[in-house]
Amino acid sequence: MSWVAAVARLRARREPGVLVTVATVRGHAPRRAGAKLVVGRTETWGSIGGGNIEAVAIDRARELTGAADPEPEMMEFALNDKVTGPHGVQCCGGAVTVLLEPLPVVEAVAVFGVGHVGLELARILARQDLDLHLIDTRPEMLADERLGVLADAVAQVHVHRALLLPEEVLGQLPPGAHVLIMTHDHAEDAALCDAALRTAGLGSIGLIGSSAKWSRFRRRLATEGGHDPATIDRIKTPIGIPGIAGKEPATIAVSVAADLLRTFEEGRHWAVPDAVAAAAYAPVAEPLAGGR
Repeated sequence: MSWVAAVARLRARREPGVLVTVATVRGHAPRRAGAKLVVGRTETWGSIGGGNIEAVAIDRARELTGAADPEPEMMEFALNDKVTGPHGVQCCGGAVTVLLEPLPVVEAVAVFGVGHVGLELARILARQDLDLHLIDTRPEMLADERLGVLADAVAQVHVHRALLLPEEVLGQLPPGAHVLIMTHDHAEDAALCDAALRTAGLGSIGLIGSSAKWSRFRRRLATEGGHDPATIDRIKTPIGIPGIAGKEPATIAVSVAADLLRTFEEGRHWAVPDAVAAAAYAPVAEPLAGGR
């Protein structure tokens, strides 16, 4: 498997890893500069030369995957019989510098409802390195020509055409996904709120709308859904940055996106147990009020 495919596999698994690259070589060494190794929690792909270099790099890479906010770092190795390492001696005669680049689990965001506001929000979020899930019951909202504005996305965009029950998509989202509920139908919004509160492992849950809408929803979630007040309080509404009152779709989208990015910074990262992460696949989002 190529290192590119290995990195993609880790991302799809929602598993942190480290990309290890031979940065410089002086004299004789097992591999040339540019050789790569991808290190996951329990697997590795590729090689930077084996022996002490590779074993030490793997040990350090796995320490980095467990760190809260790991930074890239360099490691230097002298390859001669005067140097002993924890995993043996390599006496090629040269020296090697290795770059370790952490591959964190990216945020995941699910936008339910890709109307005027949802599409503007998708355009903003698509410029971030995250997994972006777009869900709508209306096929025309997810038509290829309409989503063409996302063609140059940095994000990985996943389109879900939920023709009947959009709430079923919640169970397909990756662990820690942040959910934004902004569909064209208040009944659909209500069903999604109820289902989101029943779905384990989600990140934040945001609902677009007015205080009157939320009052009705809150009563319904308590009386019909049987949710207690603390559980209902997981839903944030209104969403977005307080004080930004514009109702234009682009203005609302900027406010929601900014609030979401702030959530990313404050919560890096939502704690997702390894067992949960291994069992699922990925999104993320945050809130404001306003029209569609």
